[in-house]
Amino acid sequence: MTSMYSRLVRTESDQAPDLAEDAVGHVERNGLRQMGGQAMQGIGDQVVNAKTVLPWLLGAVGAPGGMLALLVPIRESGSMLPQAPLTSWVRRLRARKWAWVAGAGAQAVATASMALAALAWQGWVAGIAILVALAVFALGRALCSLASKDVLGRTIPKGQRGQINGVVTVLSGAVALTLGLALEVWGGDVDAGLLALLLFAAAATWVIGLAIYVGIREPETEPDDPAEGPGWAAQAWHLLRDDATLRRFVLVRSLLLVSALSPPFVVAIGASSNGGALSGLGLFVMAQGVANLVGGRLFGRLADRSSRQLMVWCAVGASAVIGGYLLALTSATLRESAWLHPTTYLLLAIVHLGTRLARKTYVVDMAEGDQRTEYVAVANTAMGVLLLAAGAVTGVLSIWGNVPALVLLAVLGLIGAALGRSLPEVSARG
Repeated sequence: MTSMYSRLVRTESDQAPDLAEDAVGHVERNGLRQMGGQAMQGIGDQVVNAKTVLPWLLGAVGAPGGMLALLVPIRESGSMLPQAPLTSWVRRLRARKWAWVAGAGAQAVATASMALAALAWQGWVAGIAILVALAVFALGRALCSLASKDVLGRTIPKGQRGQINGVVTVLSGAVALTLGLALEVWGGDVDAGLLALLLFAAAATWVIGLAIYVGIREPETEPDDPAEGPGWAAQAWHLLRDDATLRRFVLVRSLLLVSALSPPFVVAIGASSNGGALSGLGLFVMAQGVANLVGGRLFGRLADRSSRQLMVWCAVGASAVIGGYLLALTSATLRESAWLHPTTYLLLAIVHLGTRLARKTYVVDMAEGDQRTEYVAVANTAMGVLLLAAGAVTGVLSIWGNVPALVLLAVLGLIGAALGRSLPEVSARG
């Protein structure tokens, strides 16, 4: 077990001063189990994807087109907004892994429910059932997101956390690439029956994942008294008001949405410019898989070296990609090219991966103990609100065309990079 872990994760020494004494002897075992559990979740995520597979699912069941606009907000904001209210419940657990197990179970049930809805109903009834199941899925993801960072910080020392996230990303990327190739080879219609089968398989991955994750040996702590202290909303407000570092991190993270919100606009421009290379579901899935394979371990190691610098450079990179894309659009030859739009989509997926790994590692390294749970919850809940606001603003701008929305996102990314330079360094080797 130790040799397998050492092949996957580069360790600087055997010392782990930031861990509890009873966690030091189980780092390798816990690291492998976290990789396994989260890799299963990552595999399922390639199927329950609000930007690729789920739009095809709604189309296959004949759901109204207006429901497509609800997929990303429900999936993304729905997994962030509940985290601050859930914090008190998570902190009452002696071992936080049980929150992750509960969240994985909820995602398994919700995914299987989507498959059943696709097989049983059509039209708006199927669409509503899928959206409701997606909301339950997002709630389960909120629990997993909240608990996983806490468990990671309590069981894995600094300098190894980003690499674990990187290995998970590579594994899920390999599966995504395989799935995308299979869909391309399939070549036929991607109907509701095939998508339901994929969803049932995805539900099974969460069941396998929770079975792996439950074996983590996590240091137990005395649970908090839920009757003590102010409510979650007051706690979140006080934390954001009084903690300048957290407040700046949330601001920077919100400005890094450039790589998350820009791909749909690239897809829309590609479709209007006859960018047929983006028309197939398989290619969408493959692009994400390639991004994960290319950047997973590299960005994981860079995040352990300096998650702050990685956030800054990925923000600059995303803005540069969009700037180059907008410049290319001024050329009629390039605009009609079958390669421009998918290449841009792939590059944005790569820099978005770096951004995700950087900010995940940063928030885990920034805090200690129960403070980590609060930081993650408050940051993600605030991001849920900001994501809805940013989506609304870019949506309004897109009324005048997709280019103005992309220009705004590119500018915000550069501002985020400038502010990110002022964040304190928290990495072990920063």
